[in-house]
Amino acid sequence: MCSRSVLLLLCFTLPHILCTFNNSSSDPSDLRSCAWQGADAGAASAECDARLSKADPSKPNQAGTQDSKHIVNSQWSHSDVLGRLIVRFQSYKAAEDHKADLAAALAQAGGAWKWIDRHNAASLYPTDFALLEVADAVLDSIKSLLSSWPGVKDVHPEQQVRRSLTWDTDSTIQAKAQDQAASDTEWVQKRPGRFLTRPSFPESSTNVSGDVHHPWADAGLSKDTQRRLLLSQNSVTARFEAQKLWDEGYGGAKVKVGVFDTGIRADHPHVKNIRERTNWTHEPTLEDGLGHGTFVAGVIGGSDGGCPGFAPDVELYTFRVFTNDQVSYTSWFLDAFNYAIATGMNVVNLSIGGPDYLDQPFVEKVWEITSNGILMVSAIGNDGPLYGTLNNPADQNDVIGVGGVDYADQIASFSSRGMSTWELPIGYGRAKPDVVAYGRDVLGSRIQGGCRSLSGTSVASPVVAGAVCLLASVVPVANRWEVLNPASMKQALVEGSVPIPGIPMYEQGQGKLNLINSMNILKTYQPRASVVPKSLDFTDCPFMWPFCTQPVYANALPLIFNATVLNAMALTGRFEEAPIFTSTNGPGQQLSVQFEYSSVLWPWSGFLALFIRVLPEAAALDDVATGEVSFTIVSPPAPGSTAVRRSSVTLPVTVRIIPTPPRAKRVLWDQFHSMRYPPAYIPRDSLDVRNDILDWHGDHPHTNFHTMYDALRAAGYFLEILGSPFTCFDARQYGALLMVDSEEEYYPEEISKLKSDVEKEGLGLIVFGEWYNVDTMIKMKFFDDNTRSWWTPVTGGANIPALNELLAPLGIAFGDAILEGQVPLDPDKPYYASGANIVRFPAGGHLHSWQLADKATEGLSRSVGNLGGAGSIHAVLGLTTAEAGRVAVYGDSNCLDSSHQRSSCYNLLIKLIQYAAEGAKDHTLLSMDTLLATPLGSPQDPLPTRRVDIDLTPVSLVLGHPMMCYPNSPLEFQLLNGNSRRSHGTTVGGSGQSFKGDVVAAIQPNIQAELQDAKGQTQDADAAGQGSTAIEGTQAGAARLVDVSTERKSGSLASQQVPKNLTDPEVTAADSSAASTAAGITNMAGKAVTSAAAGAATGGAAGGAIAAAGSLDEAIPHARLADVQQLEALASTLQNTTDMVSNASGLAFVRQEVERKLQDGLDGLNSTVRDSWAKLNTTVQDRLEVLNATLKDTSMQVGKSIKGSAQTAVARGKSVDSPGVSQWFLVFGALLVFGVFLLRRRQRKRHAGHAANMSLLGPGVTDQGIGGWLRPRSSRHRLAND
Repeated sequence: MCSRSVLLLLCFTLPHILCTFNNSSSDPSDLRSCAWQGADAGAASAECDARLSKADPSKPNQAGTQDSKHIVNSQWSHSDVLGRLIVRFQSYKAAEDHKADLAAALAQAGGAWKWIDRHNAASLYPTDFALLEVADAVLDSIKSLLSSWPGVKDVHPEQQVRRSLTWDTDSTIQAKAQDQAASDTEWVQKRPGRFLTRPSFPESSTNVSGDVHHPWADAGLSKDTQRRLLLSQNSVTARFEAQKLWDEGYGGAKVKVGVFDTGIRADHPHVKNIRERTNWTHEPTLEDGLGHGTFVAGVIGGSDGGCPGFAPDVELYTFRVFTNDQVSYTSWFLDAFNYAIATGMNVVNLSIGGPDYLDQPFVEKVWEITSNGILMVSAIGNDGPLYGTLNNPADQNDVIGVGGVDYADQIASFSSRGMSTWELPIGYGRAKPDVVAYGRDVLGSRIQGGCRSLSGTSVASPVVAGAVCLLASVVPVANRWEVLNPASMKQALVEGSVPIPGIPMYEQGQGKLNLINSMNILKTYQPRASVVPKSLDFTDCPFMWPFCTQPVYANALPLIFNATVLNAMALTGRFEEAPIFTSTNGPGQQLSVQFEYSSVLWPWSGFLALFIRVLPEAAALDDVATGEVSFTIVSPPAPGSTAVRRSSVTLPVTVRIIPTPPRAKRVLWDQFHSMRYPPAYIPRDSLDVRNDILDWHGDHPHTNFHTMYDALRAAGYFLEILGSPFTCFDARQYGALLMVDSEEEYYPEEISKLKSDVEKEGLGLIVFGEWYNVDTMIKMKFFDDNTRSWWTPVTGGANIPALNELLAPLGIAFGDAILEGQVPLDPDKPYYASGANIVRFPAGGHLHSWQLADKATEGLSRSVGNLGGAGSIHAVLGLTTAEAGRVAVYGDSNCLDSSHQRSSCYNLLIKLIQYAAEGAKDHTLLSMDTLLATPLGSPQDPLPTRRVDIDLTPVSLVLGHPMMCYPNSPLEFQLLNGNSRRSHGTTVGGSGQSFKGDVVAAIQPNIQAELQDAKGQTQDADAAGQGSTAIEGTQAGAARLVDVSTERKSGSLASQQVPKNLTDPEVTAADSSAASTAAGITNMAGKAVTSAAAGAATGGAAGGAIAAAGSLDEAIPHARLADVQQLEALASTLQNTTDMVSNASGLAFVRQEVERKLQDGLDGLNSTVRDSWAKLNTTVQDRLEVLNATLKDTSMQVGKSIKGSAQTAVARGKSVDSPGVSQWFLVFGALLVFGVFLLRRRQRKRHAGHAANMSLLGPGVTDQGIGGWLRPRSSRHRLAND
C-alpha cells in the first residue's frame, strides 16, 4: 500500500500542482486528484510541505537531534515516474520552438498530452529535451508518434532520484552487516525505483544545524570512534599538504566549480566566493535544509581555520538538484547539466551514483559534460566492502571516480570496489576507482557555521574535487583550459598518486591522492596520451590481484586485462595502427597477445583490452616473461595548426608462465550464462536480504565470488573463466565445469555438446542452483508506491527451467521449493539460504536430504519423490556418474557468494571438484545410506515452467542472437565457429609484427562529419546518412552500440582538421601494387575462386571466412605445399595494399554497416555450405557475376566522392574509395579461407594416425590440444588471427 507521505512527495514533482486529496487517504488513486494550477506553484508546494510534515513527522528534512548511538544511514534510488516522458531532440533549440514541433508531431493526439514548463535558470538557453505529461491510455501511441518524428532523438520515462535516510542503531547496523533476516514477511521491501549508493553519514551526535563543538569530545562515542576522530583533528587539507600549494600562491582562483547537491546559504561564513546559487527542484528555496550540500561546498572551497577547504579562492556555483526530502528527477539534472555547459563550469562534483549505467539520458549527458572539457568528479559508491559495486557515473572512463580511505591508510569499509561490470559476461571489467582520498571522519562546514564530521565516498569526492580546483590553478590562466581537460587532469591525479601497500588495485585504483606529485606533473605538462595503469606486472601481489595469484600457461583461456587509454591531446583520437607486443626477454617470445581497442577514443578516453596466451610449445616452461605493448594515438590538428597530433605510448608487461597444470586441477567457470542488473530486474539470490534486492554485483569470480576464487587457488586449483557458449571450449583440457547461479538460456547445441563432454570426454560437471518459483516471482512484482511503476523479475535466483533442460539428458532436475535452514555437512555446515530442491535424479547416484523449511507455499514441484512426499525432508545435494563423467548438483549458491553470505561452503565445493574432476571418493558424500536404488521422480512429474508473461529476449545473449565464440575463447573455436567480432590485432612470439583483423576502424558518424567539415570535404552520402549510432569503446570483447547526439556541442571538433594520409605518389604506388596482386589472384585455381565467393558472403570478415574452411573441408581436394607458399605471399602483399587503401581514404567504415554486411554474408554462407558441391559451384558463379557487376558500377564513381581514394584492379572489376574497401575484404577473406584449408590439410596429413581421437567440434583439430593446428610457420603467425 502506498504511504500518504510518499504520495505527497510525488505530488511535489509537478511544478504547478495543488494537492487536493484528503489527509487520511492512503489510496494510490488519490494521486488522480492532484489538479493543475498554473499560478500558485509556491502555495501548492507549501501546502504539500505542510501535509508531508503532518503525515510523516519522522522525515529527515525536519530539524531534530539524534541519539549519540545512532548513525544516519541512507540509500539512493531511481524510479520511472508514471505518465511523464523525457523527449530528447537531435538539436538544441529554444523551448518554444521545440514545443511547436511537438504540437505538429502530436496533432492527432489532441489534448492527451501536456508540455511541462521548466522555470529555472536553463530556460534562458536553448535546450535539447522536453518534459511531457501524458495520459496513461495513450502513452504507447504518444511514444510511437514521437519516435517517428524526424527531429526527435528518443523518448524515455522521467526518472526520480531519491536519497532516503534512516536512523539505525549500532546493533541494527551490525545485524545488517551480518545479513540477518529482517522480521518482515513481505517478499520485496524496496525504496522507490532503482537504488543508488548510500551517501555520507555522520560519525557523531551532531544536529546538522546545531552549535559548533568538537565531535571527539562526545562521551557517548565508543573509544574506537573517539580515537579515529582524534586522528582527524589535523584537517584533510593538512594531510594532503595543501599548505605547500597555498604558499606558492595557488588557491583555485579563476576556477569555476559546480556543486550538485542540496544547496548552501548565501552568506555562509566559511565560503567567501559563492558566485551563483540555482534551484532546480520544485521547492521554492535556495537554502540547504539538510546540510550535505553545505558540507561538500566547504570541503571544496571553505576558508574556516577549523575545517578549511582545498581551494579557498575558487568560484563556487551551487546547483540545488535535491530537495530537503532528498528527492530529484532526471529532468532536473539534465537542465542543470545544460546550464553548467552554457555558463562555462570548469569542474563539477557529483556525490551521487548508482548501479544503473543504462540510464541513457543521464549517462549521455555526462558524456556531453565531459566532451565540453568540464572535469567531473564523482563518488565511487558506499556499497563496500562488497566487490562488483562500482557506481555510475564514477565508473566511466571520462569521469574521475573516487574511493575512500581512513586516516590509517586503509580502504574504508563502505567504499565500493571491484572491476566495472559493463563488460560482463563476454568481456572483462575496467579498474576503478581512479584514486582514493580520505573519506572517513572528514571535517567540513555546518549549515549555520562551525564544523562537523562526515564519512562516505560522497565526502571523498569533494576532497578530490577541491584538490582538482586547487591543482587547476597551477596552470597559468592564459592557456589553462587549453591544457586541462578530463584526460589531462586524470593523468596528473593517477600518475601522481601513491599506491597503498598491501591493497589490490580493484580497491584503491592507482593509489592515494598526492597533491605535491600532481602539482609537479602539471607544472611541466604537455598534452599526450597515456594508459592506466602505467604498467602491468601480473606478478605484483596483492596489487595485481587476481592476476598475480594465477600464472598463465599453454592451452588455457586468455588472461584478459582491460586498460584505459587517456587522450589529452583532443576530444577524439584513434589508434594509428594496431598495438604491437614486443618481447623483452626469452620467455616473452612464448606469449601470444591479441588486442581489442576503441575504434574512436571519445570523449577523451577509450579502452585497450589485452588477451594474453602462451604458445602450445611452451607447455613445460616455468619462467617470468616480459615485454611491452606499444601504440600511437593520433588526433586532429590543434586549432590554427595543420600538424597532426601524435603521442606514442608503451605499456610494460610482466607475467609468470608455468607448466600447464594437469587436467584434474583445471576448473572452467561458466560466466556466459550469468545475467545481472541493470539490463533486467534479476532478483536477489537470498530472499532474506532485505536491503539489497537486486542481483547486480556481476556474479564473477573476481567480484562477488572473489573469496571462493581465493579458496580454490589456495587448494591448488586453476580457475579459467569462459565468457562464450559451451561449444567454445575443449572439454579434454578441464577436469570440471563449474556452473553457479545461472540465469541465461542455452543453445540446443550447448545441451548436446555438454552431454557428450560429460559422457564421452569425462568432463566433471558441478552445478550450484538457486530458487525459482513462479508464485514468488509474481509476488515480487511490486508496485512502487512513490512513482507508481511496476518492477517484474525476469527470472528467479536462477533460471531453473533452462537449467533443467540442460540437465535433462543426465536425468537431473530441480524443483521450485524455496528452502531455508542449516545443512549438517562437516566441516562447513553451510546455511541453505533460499535454495532449490532436487526432484529428479538417476538411480545409482548418491542423494542427500535434510529437514529444511520451505518458504514457498505454492508451486508445481512440491514433491520430493520417493523420499516421503511433500514433507519437510528435501533432497538438495546429489552426486552421480554419467558414463565417463561425474556430476554433482547442489541447490543453493549463497554459501559461495561473498556479497550476502550466511556461511561458506568452500570445503564442500573442493570435495565436489575432487569427486567430479579427480574421481576422489569421500565417504560422507558417497555413503551407502545415500545411494539411490531407483530414480527419484519420473518424466511425468511436473517441473518448474517459464513465465509466459515475460519475454527474456531483450536482455538475453542467447535468445535472438546467433551462437558464436567470443574473443575470450580459444582461437581455433573463434575461427571454426564463425566469430564475427574479431580482435583488432595480435602479436605472437614478440616479433613486433601486428595483424589488423579490421582494416578500418569504426568511427562515430557525427565525429566523421565534423572531421570532414573541418577539412572542407564532402562526406560520402552513404556513410554520413547512418545517423547517430556509434561504437562506444568501453568494453573488452564487448563493444556496445550507443546513441550519441549528432548536435555539435561546444568543445567538439568543429574547428579541427583531419590530416591527409597519402600523397599522390603513394596512391599511385597503391594502384600498382594492387594491380600486381590482382593479376596473381586471377591465376589462382578454381578452388580459390570458390573460396572468394565465400569471402564475399562474409563481407570480407576473415574470422567468418576461416570458419567457412571447416565447412568446405570435405568438398575441396588436398593441396600442394607450393599452393600454400603462393597463397601466403599473395596474402602478405594484399594486406599491405589493403592498409594503403585504408589510409588513402582517411576514414573508417561505419561499424554497423560492416556488421550488417557481415551477418548477411554469414547467413548466405551457411546456406551455401550445406548444399551439395554442384549447388555450391552454381552459387559461386552467380555471386561472381554479381560481384563483377558491382565492381564495374562502383568503379564509375571513383574520384567523385573522396579525393585521393585508391583505385585498384581486383578480379575483373575495380576497387573503389573508402566505402569500397569492403571489396578488398572479399579477396582477402577468400585467400585466408583457402590458406587455412591448405594448412589444415597438411597438418592433418601429418597426424592422420591420431584422427580417431579427435573430438572437438571443428574438423582439423589435432591431438596437440588447443591451438595445435595453428602452430605458426613463422614469427608473423598471421593465420592465428582473423
